[in-house]
Amino acid sequence: MAEEMMNNKQIILKHYVEGYPKESDMEFKNNNIKLNVPEGSNVVVLMNLYLSCDPYMRSRMKNLEDSYVESFTPGYPITGCGVAKVLKSGDSNFQEGDLVWGMIGWEEYSIVTPTQSFLFKIHDKNVPLSYYTGILGMPGITAYVGFYNVCSPKKGETVFVSSASGAVGQLVGQFAKMLGCYVVGSAGTKQKVDMLKSKFGFDEAFNYKEEQDLDAALKRYFSDGIDIYFDNVGGKMFDAVLLNMKLHGRIAMCGMISQYNLKKTEGVHNLLCLIAKRICMKGFIVSDHFRLYSKYLEMIIPQIKGGNIVYVEDIVEGLENAPKALVGLFYGRNVGKQVVMVSRE
Repeated sequence: MAEEMMNNKQIILKHYVEGYPKESDMEFKNNNIKLNVPEGSNVVVLMNLYLSCDPYMRSRMKNLEDSYVESFTPGYPITGCGVAKVLKSGDSNFQEGDLVWGMIGWEEYSIVTPTQSFLFKIHDKNVPLSYYTGILGMPGITAYVGFYNVCSPKKGETVFVSSASGAVGQLVGQFAKMLGCYVVGSAGTKQKVDMLKSKFGFDEAFNYKEEQDLDAALKRYFSDGIDIYFDNVGGKMFDAVLLNMKLHGRIAMCGMISQYNLKKTEGVHNLLCLIAKRICMKGFIVSDHFRLYSKYLEMIIPQIKGGNIVYVEDIVEGLENAPKALVGLFYGRNVGKQVVMVSRE
């Protein structure tokens, strides 16, 4: 097979990062790539269309040990979830022209092994392709597994979601409302708080930055306590929630964005509540549950097409703007799911 050499724009991690990441920690470079499938190989050549900016990527910018994810390698492209088009394939499960989502490089073209990249073929194209970085991709199944499987919700229960306007939180809140729960969310701006109530249908929402006493804020909205807490932030919010959980409450530990940029993570003071209130707290990793993806699609696609679920995206155009978009997550600049458009199909 003839080799096709192409220019490949990439976002490179320059070095491991301490504290809050900066755009200067990453570099926009031009490299060449051979768009060919070596004989006998099962790799797939991709043209990347959309990239997902996700908080967990901050952890990969450090030299990790004993982690569920691997560190990025300085001098090489950042990787993350994204949507792409198959240009060439050595894997019989993928054909030229297929649209896919999975783990790809922050670059114009990627050559990946489907099993290592958790590559999923996109069958339903009557929704925005960018949705496969969010509601129809990793954040969507994260919300689904975390809420339904980890939290075991029941109609009429009280639910609190932190970072509720983000890629995962906005879905958890809507799932809870569909089930008939009372739902409150926290966010970091008035715009996001208003959006939680007006667009996503949360019963109440508050700006955590305006609350000097988080315990008092939670008591204001949950006078009888919290049945379910979906945690995306950790830290002081998690500590305050423990004081306000009901007996036999459930906590899904999904993320801890408040801790990712700290040299020393904050301690937790109210763990005794786990014992006294017989609380079930469980952490989960979405990749352990990808077997449920087809079941999730059966549930969520009709809800999207029926207008019963709303999903808000914050789309930035151009690979060169990806570092700014990723860094912005940790300052709350994004409104909804942060996506980078690399190329229009």
